[in-house]
Amino acid sequence: MKITVVGCSGSMSGPCSASSCYLVQADDAAGRRWSIALDMGSGALGALWQHCSPADLDGIVLSHMHADHMVDMIGMHVFRRWHPDGPLGPIPVLAPAGAVDRVRGVGGDGPEEDYAAEFDFIEHDPQAVRTMGPFTVESFPVWHPVPTYAVRITGPSCEREGSVTLSYSGDTDYCDGVIEAARGTDLFLCEAAFREGMDTVRGIHLTGRRAGKVAKAAKPATLVLTHIQPWTKPHDVLAECLDEWQGSTAIAQAGATFTI
Repeated sequence: MKITVVGCSGSMSGPCSASSCYLVQADDAAGRRWSIALDMGSGALGALWQHCSPADLDGIVLSHMHADHMVDMIGMHVFRRWHPDGPLGPIPVLAPAGAVDRVRGVGGDGPEEDYAAEFDFIEHDPQAVRTMGPFTVESFPVWHPVPTYAVRITGPSCEREGSVTLSYSGDTDYCDGVIEAARGTDLFLCEAAFREGMDTVRGIHLTGRRAGKVAKAAKPATLVLTHIQPWTKPHDVLAECLDEWQGSTAIAQAGATFTI
């Protein structure tokens, strides 16, 4: 499994990165490359083009419907409907309930627009395991002001025989759901948008320290801190995290790749 950081800026696009989007790719047993995107935030569609054609996406997973995680679904809709080679057809989009209405609102479209020609919306269900090509996707409710899901993705390893696991926190504060999503995974993409002593409201984001506590409880092989806001120094967040967690840790940067 190969993971590319398409966009990792927290809450908004920044000078060095689009907001949230992560490209996950793996080959199936027949050698066919599958590609799914985790979130589609502001600036993500343009940045995605640097790594693969948007036409090659096989699915999209939306953790929640805040703009910095989904607003470029409108661009994707335009791309798929009016592609010069003809309409590209629908791809599965795993998203919270009400996703169609939310996308419609961003696009300014009328109630007749259901995007069915471009997207097959499927609701997150913590009781279900979804399949996208060689990937299985599990959903875990987490703590954020709107319905939000961390995901755990299992797929083929590109480094050894067998399968590996990736987890992605979406946006969350410290809770059981994000710990369960990340437990024992090979790579954990974990948001850390808040700073200790500065952002005291709870139920929105993790701080670096709380991200470290999640990792300490879940014990992933590698933790990648992401969704850091443009005004925050990433190494300050990293220092907070390392007070709690001394395992393998990196800071997400646009264009970075990880293979597991």
